[in-house]
Amino acid sequence: MSYKANPMTKLNKQILEQANAAVTAGDYEGFLSYCTEDTEWNFIGQQVLKGKEAVRRYMQETYIEPPKFEVSKLISEDNFVVAVGMISLKDAHGVSTEYDYCDVWRLRDGKLHELKAYIVATV
Repeated sequence: MSYKANPMTKLNKQILEQANAAVTAGDYEGFLSYCTEDTEWNFIGQQVLKGKEAVRRYMQETYIEPPKFEVSKLISEDNFVVAVGMISLKDAHGVSTEYDYCDVWRLRDGKLHELKAYIVATV
């Protein structure tokens, strides 16, 4: 039996890569254009953001400087894309913290709809 890749899996990866490129460039509105209006972000064990406006506020408060991503794995199947890697964020005092992360994205109609983010600060 041969496996035939769903053409959407490649497109979904490209959507996430383009959205993340906007974030690292500090173009948060550009990133949000890749999200559904009713996007929902669940930072497991921390908080849940519902809707594009809540995500906008989160980005304004949290991304003092654009985050730096290092994606080590990007896996896509059907309407899901999983990104595994490291992210570095600076706080209001200029202190940078690195985190290991695993983001599980569900896309709807070609847009980022739902995020389950597993994030742990590295020591």
